[in-house]
Amino acid sequence: MSHPTPQTVAELTDAVLSGAYGTDPRELAVTSAFWLYHTTRLAGSEVTYHNHYLLLRVGRSFGACSFEAGELAPDFCENASGHTLDTLLRNPSTPVRIAALDAYLAQVRPHRDAPDAEVVTLPTGTPEVRARARDASIAGLLDIEPGAKVALIGVVNPLVAAIRDRGGVCLPCDLNLRTTQWGEQVTDDMTEVLKEADAVVATGMTLSNGTFDLVLEHCREQDVPLVVYAQTGSAVARAFLPAGVTALNAEPFPFSQFSADPTPMYRYRADRPVLTDGEGA
Repeated sequence: MSHPTPQTVAELTDAVLSGAYGTDPRELAVTSAFWLYHTTRLAGSEVTYHNHYLLLRVGRSFGACSFEAGELAPDFCENASGHTLDTLLRNPSTPVRIAALDAYLAQVRPHRDAPDAEVVTLPTGTPEVRARARDASIAGLLDIEPGAKVALIGVVNPLVAAIRDRGGVCLPCDLNLRTTQWGEQVTDDMTEVLKEADAVVATGMTLSNGTFDLVLEHCREQDVPLVVYAQTGSAVARAFLPAGVTALNAEPFPFSQFSADPTPMYRYRADRPVLTDGEGA
């Protein structure tokens, strides 16, 4: 279906509500709602990651949004099941709106059915093995020259290492971490790393905290490649592939950290054909 190319998340939401993406969101209801909190500390690391997620199941797909502690109470889920997506897309909570938008876009066009997606299967293994494979897949979407400066907005230590392995100089930015595993300073000022960056890698969490539009606009105006790695809003980020997002590593629920078995991710490139199904570059 033909629809205008969105420039912001608000434009995308309005287009969905107007029916531009097909199914009327009033016709899609949430079957299940999940509020999840989990922590992770990888072997050899002193960093414990604290993650909160809202998950909304609609039909064959899930919508997901990570959020900061205290931003959304668990009792939201008490009455969420049964709500139609048009209602949740207008909810005052950003995580609720993003999860609903993700659920809608994943339902009308599931990643598993997307002809332009390259399937990357994470291997059976420990959290460390699977995290390294995931982050190598993300870094594999970077086309950079040795020494290129890569702004990493949303720091995951294995991804810092994966950027280095591809010859990049990592410029880490995160609202919660102050240093990387190797002691490098992490800034909380996104503009500081964006102004220096030859390329940008951003987490889907930027959709939740409201900075995605700013990153997208900067990369569009400065013609800087933008790679998004997304558990949060993976189908939302996909909608911007022709509008500033250069490439996307989409990981819809269930996420890699919740399984030791092979699980799929989906890689997209704005200007390249689909690659052969495999383990990624």
